[in-house]
Amino acid sequence: MIARLSTAGIATCLLSLAVGHAQPSPELPYQTVAKELTAAGLRSCGAYKLLGELSGGIGPRLSGSPNAARAVEWGKQTMERLGFDDVHLEPVLVPHWVRGDVENAAILPTNGGEIPIAMCALGGSIGTPAEGVVAEVVEVKSFGELHSLGDKVRGKMVFFNRPMDPTKFTTFEAYGGAVDQRGDGSMESARMGGVAALVRSMTTRLDNVPHTGAMYYVDSIPKVPGAAISTVAANVLDSLLSVDPHLKVRLRLSCATLPDVESANVVGELRGSEKPGDVIVIGGHLDSWDKGRGAHDDGTGIVQSLEALRLLKGAGLMPKRTIRAVLFMNEENGSRGGKGYAAKDRPGEHPMLAIESDAGGFSPRGFGLSADSVTFGHVARWSYLLDPIGAGKITKGGDGTDISPLGRKGVPTMGLFVDSQRYFDYHHSDSDTIDKVNEREVELGAISMAIISYVLAQEGM
Repeated sequence: MIARLSTAGIATCLLSLAVGHAQPSPELPYQTVAKELTAAGLRSCGAYKLLGELSGGIGPRLSGSPNAARAVEWGKQTMERLGFDDVHLEPVLVPHWVRGDVENAAILPTNGGEIPIAMCALGGSIGTPAEGVVAEVVEVKSFGELHSLGDKVRGKMVFFNRPMDPTKFTTFEAYGGAVDQRGDGSMESARMGGVAALVRSMTTRLDNVPHTGAMYYVDSIPKVPGAAISTVAANVLDSLLSVDPHLKVRLRLSCATLPDVESANVVGELRGSEKPGDVIVIGGHLDSWDKGRGAHDDGTGIVQSLEALRLLKGAGLMPKRTIRAVLFMNEENGSRGGKGYAAKDRPGEHPMLAIESDAGGFSPRGFGLSADSVTFGHVARWSYLLDPIGAGKITKGGDGTDISPLGRKGVPTMGLFVDSQRYFDYHHSDSDTIDKVNEREVELGAISMAIISYVLAQEGM
């Protein structure tokens, strides 16, 4: 249990709520609340302890897997243990892709021998025949370059080698400039007659760790397998192709897509004391890829959402409006949890705002907000409460995959943004483990979510 607000702090807060705008400085009690929540959070670092249970204890949580089912049950039991209101599951049918036991690739130079390379199947890929796919390789940096090759692609394995732009300060911008290769590379390869796709891993780091992620098919184009290779392997393949343009690569995968599986979003809340139908949603995604243990992506977003409510409840704070934590399922390869939550009829409710944490558990810098100018101004005026912990920057434009369906229905959406320089070192890879998470940094994200959600629950939108 965290330390409660000081008697003086509670008295000040209650006095302000009683007299409302008659107070000459109505914001002052929130400064006290913010200070006390920060101290309580940093004293306990409860988010990291919860992450130990989820990422350390359960591990990777790919949609449809037994571990994902265990995570759902853990989420429900944890919310009940923490004393949240109306804890329940909301069923959702999710994809079930499995990696399989066979996953390897090797470069086959024309002068003989083979050079194994670090790789992994992309999520959603079909498998290969047992003997694998063996083909010459064509290297491209863009779909335009691929299309310009015409019939030269037929029967070849396409190697997409456009790196994330290292000159971009915001690593998510660099990711956005490269990730189309991963998502659509297999389709574009098949469209041109290619037999497979190899994609440079989505990371700015030069290492030998491959990074997986979702890729897509459409029924109108033949399906060919897709795999990510490490950045070191990409550089090796690029160098060898420059002197041996007819070398081949052998790719073996036993991955497969199985029938959909029933899973669930996990929901719990602090029910509003005056306007319970007005709801602020905070959340992250409970699923992860099967590489690593889903620590930064998105175990930290899950435990920050739980910890934000735990801090408020532990401080004895009762929000006027409901603050609801949602642990979304299936963000990584279908987003069915976010879509299902937004589609559910909730009579008597008014969704005020949705906040998502899905950028890793690094030091928070602030929030991005997608809303009209009036709403933006109303939220941004409270940024000074987050300044003491370095998280007071409120910028225009913010979202999250799970809350974007609510955004399309007109609900303002916010994304917690953090110092992202190291995020793609770990993202979707075996390196995404709890030892890469700093207990104070992840806690500060939870504190940020607690402060802003509480103030907006008191003030309304």
